[in-house]
Amino acid sequence: RNLLDMDTFSKSDPVVVLFVQGSGSSEWKEFGRTEVIDNTLNPDFVRKFVLDYYFEEKQNLRFDPPGSHGAVLGVQDFLGQAFVALGEVIGSQRGRLERPLTGVPGKRCGTILLLAEELSNCRDIVTMQLCANKLDKKDFFGKSDPFLVFYRSNEDGTFTICHKTEVVKNTLNPVWQPFTIPVRALCNGDYDRTVKIDVYDWDRDGSHDFIGEFATSYRELSRAQSQFTVYEVGRGAGAGGRGPPHTGANPPLRPQVLNPRKKCKKKKYVNSGTVTLLSFSVESEFTFVDYIRGGTQLNFTVAIDFTASNGECRRCWGGGGLHRPGRGAGADGRCAAGMPSQPTSLHYASPYQLSAYALALKAVGEIIQDYDSDKLFPAYGFGAKLPPDGKISHQFPLNNNVDNPSCAGIEGVLESYLQSLRTVQLYGPTNFAPVINQVAGTAAQVTDGSQYHVLLIITDGVISDMLQTKEAIVTASALPMSIIIVGVGPAEFEAMEELDGDEVRLSSRGRYAERDIVQFVPFRDYVDDSGNQVLSMARLAKDVLAEIPEQLLSYMKTRDIKPRQADP
Repeated sequence: RNLLDMDTFSKSDPVVVLFVQGSGSSEWKEFGRTEVIDNTLNPDFVRKFVLDYYFEEKQNLRFDPPGSHGAVLGVQDFLGQAFVALGEVIGSQRGRLERPLTGVPGKRCGTILLLAEELSNCRDIVTMQLCANKLDKKDFFGKSDPFLVFYRSNEDGTFTICHKTEVVKNTLNPVWQPFTIPVRALCNGDYDRTVKIDVYDWDRDGSHDFIGEFATSYRELSRAQSQFTVYEVGRGAGAGGRGPPHTGANPPLRPQVLNPRKKCKKKKYVNSGTVTLLSFSVESEFTFVDYIRGGTQLNFTVAIDFTASNGECRRCWGGGGLHRPGRGAGADGRCAAGMPSQPTSLHYASPYQLSAYALALKAVGEIIQDYDSDKLFPAYGFGAKLPPDGKISHQFPLNNNVDNPSCAGIEGVLESYLQSLRTVQLYGPTNFAPVINQVAGTAAQVTDGSQYHVLLIITDGVISDMLQTKEAIVTASALPMSIIIVGVGPAEFEAMEELDGDEVRLSSRGRYAERDIVQFVPFRDYVDDSGNQVLSMARLAKDVLAEIPEQLLSYMKTRDIKPRQADP
């Protein structure tokens, strides 16, 4: 809108060139161009750019709207440019973002309007239930133990397994439990593609006996919605044997399960049983982007470890270990207040490089902030003695404002973190529960899906209040929140792995976590010898944030919360 007019006798002929910057890279690559629109300063471009979106990555975009004169972009054609992260567009209201164009000294270059939409691409999921009747008997001393195997047909004529039902023991008339499968897994979005279903008799040694097969398609299955309808299939091999569903006054035929070998050997062979579709329903699967476009805000909170095990402070020199006191330390071995000046301290920052704490904070925070409209982030410290009375605190605001612990942007959090290092005394112990309960209390106030909280804990050591922390996480798992833990330093982090809950579901006093809400990574795994700090931190952010969309969706699904419709 309101572009610069670069032509003498008419208006500009604008075109927009999109450049993308790879994660962890400083190089810009041209992704594509819009069409040229002649003689206008307020163009509406039709051509769209289709980008892969990853919540956990910083996907930087640059839009250059030069004039159309010349194949090569020249200075005479330059109308301005805009920089934006893809997450900013998606996280803006209704996925619509307006940015000023800049780059021409002394000129107002106008604005660029960006709109992001998620391609639907077959997001439906199907729930169906089947039963069978008079299947072949395969076991010598009993009836069959039947189960179904579903295959999706591929473009090259081969088949890929996409689902197996449970085994129903000792029956020729099984009723299988309802199951859910994405439509894209069942037919790759092609409603007429063949779906082959094999029927097997389960054997303990894995050599399952083939009972028979039949074929259908998603379209045929979907016609049976809300009806007790069966359809005839399997008159011949392959898709040609399918028949349409039978409805109306005539009695429906049951789908026949055929065994080709038996059919060839026995002239009187009819079938190996029939299968009935008991129910079939379809619903849309909501995505992370649906909720963000519907107005769900991600609220980011930071908690930083200020315990003495992080290392020596300004007046604590000498020694070399992370726990060893030097001159300036108290008689109890704790660090006195002051900025860390020894490289052995995990809070140490040189003039050329941030500390591990600051690096982890920037890597994660700069991505999440795109989904928070006010860019105000509560930030706490734990495990320090506070001035003036030396009281130990496990949830003190980094900005020293108890009533409003929020900092303006990630840079504001970093400033408050560095200021706290100058004023507090690193001490201990390492308690997580207070800050987890603090954020959980805030999350419990709004549970309608409009707010989701992400707590980032950066720590160096062993948790001192493990039992209380497990209890706090189990309670928080029922709330709209996730917890990211980044472990810095050389310590072993077995306790963090337990909290992560990927292998064993977290429990406390007989209660199990409703959801897996914790993601842990050790910082050292992302520090390589190449010296490419930008790439290393991009990898860190990608791994710690990858589970956030699924964790948000799991909360919404368990509470049956649907995305709000974006205002027009």
